[in-house]
Amino acid sequence: MRLAGFDYRREALYCEEVPLAEIASRAGTPCYVYSRRGILDSFRTYHQALEGIPHRVCYAVKANSNLAVLALLERAGAGFDIVSGGELYRVLQAGGEASRVVFSGVGKTAPEIEQALEAGIHCFNCESEAELGLIDALAARRGVRARIGLRVNPDVDAATHPYISTGLRAHKFGIATAEAEAIFGRAAAFPNLTLEGVSCHIGSQLLDTAPLAQALDRLLALVERLRARGVEVRFLDLGGGVGVPYRPGERAADVAGFLAEVRQKMAGRDLFLLLEPGRSIVAEAGVLVTRVLYRKNSAAKEFVVVDAAMNDLIRPSLYEAHHEILPVRKTARGTILADVVGPVCETGDFLALDRELENVLPGDLLAVATAGAYCFVAASNYNSRPRPPEVLVEGDRWRLVRARESYADLIRGEEV
Repeated sequence: MRLAGFDYRREALYCEEVPLAEIASRAGTPCYVYSRRGILDSFRTYHQALEGIPHRVCYAVKANSNLAVLALLERAGAGFDIVSGGELYRVLQAGGEASRVVFSGVGKTAPEIEQALEAGIHCFNCESEAELGLIDALAARRGVRARIGLRVNPDVDAATHPYISTGLRAHKFGIATAEAEAIFGRAAAFPNLTLEGVSCHIGSQLLDTAPLAQALDRLLALVERLRARGVEVRFLDLGGGVGVPYRPGERAADVAGFLAEVRQKMAGRDLFLLLEPGRSIVAEAGVLVTRVLYRKNSAAKEFVVVDAAMNDLIRPSLYEAHHEILPVRKTARGTILADVVGPVCETGDFLALDRELENVLPGDLLAVATAGAYCFVAASNYNSRPRPPEVLVEGDRWRLVRARESYADLIRGEEV
């Protein structure tokens, strides 16, 4: 586990130059807090390592789609990988350029495709011949040509959680390599498309980057076969998937070594490289701050009841995911073994089970670490709970970049 932009000073946890306790006292709890410096440092790791070869780092919007985060990355030179029309809308509202957007995903709808064509995105990563036919028809209606990257399923085992593994033949994503070659051969059947790229995404949370390197080798071999047949392939999209350590002592992915290997493999290929990292840019730069409500002891368990719940952060309940839980202020009270649970009416509402943590008391603050990715974006209003605010810290200043929802927000659009 690594904290990007967070550290302890005199036993108090800070985000950059701001104590988290100060944010909690004014913004309330639960609340998400992100470090501007942590996000930019992680993005620049990619951008600088690939300097000198034609490339674009397209941030995966699904990881954290807050407008302030998107605007921050846009100003740093990022492109964007989207999987819905709503994400495209967010990118444009944040000042992002449509020409730096890649539209991925297995189930694009006709309205979403029309929206992307009107905006003038860089390309669609397509996942079936039926999808190609739909984009071709909609592009013909507009009198434009759509740029296409064909998402290939390289049949590489990412060795990650089955819900976030996407690169095997049994998965719904991508097109088999042999089928992809045949589709490129039939490209003339789509007069309003320009098939000029190959792409893949084999899964998420990869701490071992060897499967990504294997997938790159298979894509490059496909490019060589296509070029030998006279097909003009201009870009290669390797997707994302690089993971981050969530547990103390867990080995971090060797991002620098992986990118050096990518550089070496891409050298002299005359290909524009696209990468789509998400989690590895924002996860470690965020925490969820929550306040202890009660201590409860049953015959079999010790419970720490906090004001954050599964509707605020569902990963532990959904994936059995581990997030370290840190005291916002360290004490000398020792530790306890407890379940950290929330107010939602579900036995599955927990942030940690059988966890050794600070011997906290009601009123104390806790920080759920590595919460910058796939946390707020998956939040809901279950149990009619307003979603928490989001805060961005910039040096010694902080600001709300999403206000806490109100009860009125919960019923907006409803009628009696």
